[in-house]
Amino acid sequence: METTAPHRAIKSFVLRQGRVTKAQEEALENLWPVFGIESADTPLDLPSLFGRTAPVTLEIGFGNGDSLAQMAAAAPERDFIGIEVHTPGVGHLLKLVGEQGLKNVRLMNSDAVEILQKRIPAGSLDRVQLFFPDPWHKKKHNKRRIVQAPFAALIASRLQTGGVFHMATDWENYADNMADVMETSPDFANLAPEPPYSPRPETRPLTKFENRGLKLGHGVWDLLYRKIT
Repeated sequence: METTAPHRAIKSFVLRQGRVTKAQEEALENLWPVFGIESADTPLDLPSLFGRTAPVTLEIGFGNGDSLAQMAAAAPERDFIGIEVHTPGVGHLLKLVGEQGLKNVRLMNSDAVEILQKRIPAGSLDRVQLFFPDPWHKKKHNKRRIVQAPFAALIASRLQTGGVFHMATDWENYADNMADVMETSPDFANLAPEPPYSPRPETRPLTKFENRGLKLGHGVWDLLYRKIT
């Protein structure tokens, strides 16, 4: 039976639309029709979307898209869908896709939970990535954190058996919270050599923001879980 999350009255993000540069605007105009996925309520046909059958990675909240472009370039045998609500980030990634000639990337500019519920077929994903989501660090805002038990169940329903859910955060409290949620999920097993946290896989590029934080002594926590059911 397919598992879906309940209606989300509380958003896990705040829509902060920064300025779209001229280069981003041009990429949105010229490349969105090729690599963008328009809003709809029908499930996607992923092999038709990419013109082939390949493992599909879905990244939730790709920011400016630098790391997603790096991953797509390094793994041409995989297909990548990136979801981002902030239009300048979408424009920036489209610009990178065009400059680097990436054929294995598609983008969506919408709420990730709604996309997972309505557009991603059950059992269709090989990997889901959630890197540095909004930590909502004030205790009264913790309920807005995206990683909750219903969200974990929704991710599990979209992953193939053996698929991986990879999270990363630079907020230790949120990392602990993520681990608590995932360790109680019946759908996942922790992949860490010494649970709950895993070393950063080479497949996750270091961002400029993360590098700067590491130099200042800030921690980063990676959590990798394999779907077992």
